[in-house]
Amino acid sequence: MTRTPNPGNWRFISIFSLILGITLVVWILRGLGILSFLPGGIIWVLILFCVITGILSYLQETVW
Repeated sequence: MTRTPNPGNWRFISIFSLILGITLVVWILRGLGILSFLPGGIIWVLILFCVITGILSYLQETVW
């Protein structure tokens, strides 16, 4: 039996996907030297946002 996701959870899933995509693009472009002027802290902040939205998505699905 499969559970249908909570409609409110789609918001966190879409935000997580968007931030993860931005993080990957920034990381790849920085590695290629195109965005080399960005400090490494920006990537860490984006990764932190990914982790936070992933945890919130999980908690909303299981708790709320």
